[in-house]
Amino acid sequence: MNKEELNKALVALIEKKQELHKLPYNHDSYDDIEEELHDLEDDFNEEYGAYLEEVLEKVHQQLCPDTDVLLPTAYLPNDVGGDTGYEPSHKEGVWVDSDEFPGKEARLVLVPNPTRLILSVGKKVRKEVWQA
Repeated sequence: MNKEELNKALVALIEKKQELHKLPYNHDSYDDIEEELHDLEDDFNEEYGAYLEEVLEKVHQQLCPDTDVLLPTAYLPNDVGGDTGYEPSHKEGVWVDSDEFPGKEARLVLVPNPTRLILSVGKKVRKEVWQA
């Protein structure tokens, strides 16, 4: 697995997602950008899906075995948030039922620079649980 290519693809996908979220639904180019985003998601899942799903299976098994694993693109944040060390909002990513934090809202999010999975619990806890 080429980590640099994975990271580039992840950044491109999140940037397209960010571009779409800035537009109102009635914008002339909304449908075109949405289609481009879906194509990028399909390409990303085809290229990196098997690898990332294996990673997600392991992370889920350790942290949240009662929560189903979704496609890797479901774990993406809505924006890149800068070049390095990005810490996502506690509202980003996929909700998981974490054994370590029972009864608390926990989310897994896949972020770039470097490519990694972060477990967010509420507004205060951010824990890196995997890095490419």
